[in-house]
Amino acid sequence: MWQIFTRFLALGFISFGGPAAHIGYFRQTFVNELNWLDDKRYGSLVALSQFMPGPGSSQVGFAIGYHRGGLMGAIAAFVGFTLPSFFLLFLLAVTSAHWFETTAVSGAIHGLKLLAVVVVADATLAMFGQFCQRKTARVLMVATAASIMLFPSLLTQIVVLLLAAIVGFVVLTKGENITPENTPITLSYGWLAVFILGLLSSFYLINQTGTLGQVFAQFYQVGSLVFGGGHVVLPLLEANVGELVDSDRFLTGYALAQAVPGPMFTLATFLGADLWLEQPILGAIVATLAIFIPGFLLMLVGLKSWHAISERPAISGAIAGVNAAVVGLLLAALYSPVFTSAVIEPIDMALVLIGFAVLKIAKPNIVLLVMGFAATGALISLVN
Repeated sequence: MWQIFTRFLALGFISFGGPAAHIGYFRQTFVNELNWLDDKRYGSLVALSQFMPGPGSSQVGFAIGYHRGGLMGAIAAFVGFTLPSFFLLFLLAVTSAHWFETTAVSGAIHGLKLLAVVVVADATLAMFGQFCQRKTARVLMVATAASIMLFPSLLTQIVVLLLAAIVGFVVLTKGENITPENTPITLSYGWLAVFILGLLSSFYLINQTGTLGQVFAQFYQVGSLVFGGGHVVLPLLEANVGELVDSDRFLTGYALAQAVPGPMFTLATFLGADLWLEQPILGAIVATLAIFIPGFLLMLVGLKSWHAISERPAISGAIAGVNAAVVGLLLAALYSPVFTSAVIEPIDMALVLIGFAVLKIAKPNIVLLVMGFAATGALISLVN
């Protein structure tokens, strides 16, 4: 357990760049260097994380820990990988009120918001190329983005994801059934029952205004419904807790989550501390656990039989539909709140274009981009 924890802790300190980069770090460490599992098994775990709602790269890490050391190994992997970003975002949440108002710091934060535009745009473009190659997928992507822009709500997002899965099941299914129909599919129904119980309880707890139960419910629902992980969590969080957190504060947390290593889902740490000011560490812990737990429970449901399930064409078609809708969700989030709240003046747009070009052409380390945008934002604010 200690070996699993320390390996993931080390990765938690250096894993900048978002879910795709994390998956690369995991493969290099656990497949190539440590040989904890082979490429085929690793690829299967990555595919499962894409099918399940939740934090994609963290689910892969959780599954690797489970593969290596059972449930305790999975927990050790999660704690190790998440601890650095949890600590940093909590520290920023509880100390930021004292120094965010200074000119240089507010300028640096604005620079990080502009970086968020660059990163989300790049993620949207990359996912479009991966998941929207067929015409039906592109239609699903555009329809999802338009629906979210016109009717921004959590209900709209749930409906479009379900419809996309149905359309994918009907239209995008292709190929022969590789797995024989009589192949036994064994699911862990106990973990599924725990997940469903948590989700049903959240609809009651979310109405308990001013309680930690409400905080738990808000983030549990997001963790239960967000497909694609990473930046896709932004629109769901904005829909669920946006009314309780100041818009600038929300985007500040999002920008800071970009600036620290580890999973994007630890944005919940920052927001949880803000929502429970009486004991911010308690709010941060509850929100963080609540947003991660649903995805992990669902991983536990399907880990043993995923390989057989994923080879059924109908399931792969539904996955394709959901993935296309996820790109639409990300496109809607790119417009609002990311772009509309960050790009205010022509110089902002110029910096976004320059940053995007640098990212695509030079492919610098994300740390350099964070430092560059923060320094540029601070410098511009001081000059003005």
